[in-house]
Amino acid sequence: MTEAAFTPRVFSGIQPSGGLTLGNYLGALKRFAQAQDRGIETIYCMVDLHAITVWQDPAKLRHATRELCAGFIASGVDPEKSILFNQSQVAAHAQLAWIFNCVARMGWMKRMTQFKDKAGKNAENASLGLFGYPALMAADILVYHATHVPVGEDQKQHLELTRDIATKFNHDYGIDFFPITEPVIEGAATRVMSLRDGSKKMSKSDPSDMSRINLTDDADTIAKKIRKAKTDPEPLPSEVDGLEGRPEARNLVNIFAALSDQSVDQVMAEVGGKAFSEFKPLLADLAVAQMSPISDEMSRLMQDVSEIDRILADGADRARAIAAPILRKTYEIVGMVGA
Repeated sequence: MTEAAFTPRVFSGIQPSGGLTLGNYLGALKRFAQAQDRGIETIYCMVDLHAITVWQDPAKLRHATRELCAGFIASGVDPEKSILFNQSQVAAHAQLAWIFNCVARMGWMKRMTQFKDKAGKNAENASLGLFGYPALMAADILVYHATHVPVGEDQKQHLELTRDIATKFNHDYGIDFFPITEPVIEGAATRVMSLRDGSKKMSKSDPSDMSRINLTDDADTIAKKIRKAKTDPEPLPSEVDGLEGRPEARNLVNIFAALSDQSVDQVMAEVGGKAFSEFKPLLADLAVAQMSPISDEMSRLMQDVSEIDRILADGADRARAIAAPILRKTYEIVGMVGA
């Protein structure tokens, strides 16, 4: 099998850790919805096994998984066009992860900056799952022979590890079995920053709710947060270079560009010279028009969690149908009897 023989397939996952934000929408969900209409199979996963690398309240995890599914659908991901499921319902993810635990090297894992960031000074008390979860992430992707993965800048290192694992497996067993997956990073707002501090990523963990736009915010709340977003006293420049050293201005321009499907250059040509007192109402109107229907639809979907569970179960059935023969062949390659 050569690399050219792999069927083009997109895979991506999001942790159901609760509190979806504008950053999740612009950096992931909106792109996922657009990708499903490009004629390539799309598989999207709520990675609940990754979520439990740190302790989770079981009831909150169930709610967050269902709310994340509602967020996918409200953002335009069609369960008929894409495969939409939660990771724990497809056992092949965990099974292939064990194989990859035996392929990956300790030195590779120790270089993962996200483990260092999350474990901090308390690394000795972090779970083994938190240390080893990049191998599970590689399994998430490669159990479907995914050829492309939409990722944020902060996940590039993990995708590079996925490529290293695929390369080493193929080399060790003398077969081009796993694809060398390509990252997909595109658009103006792959990394959306805090509305209170343009140097920090927009995050649900920020103590200030005014730092982010939640996908569950109503129209009035969205508009209020945009109006109160931190800015600087200078008017907007007409050229992109003029945003240098102005993180809050750059962030709001990036958000406008992503919501309006324009390039930053196009936005600068449109709003250059405007004061923030003129620009913020334009951005607020745009954000409300784009985001409040998502909030309304999420609320409607969460009124019937049995339908969400049905969608996830159907997606898991479809995912298993793809993953099972790939896992079976992997077992055969490594020498498992009965594979």
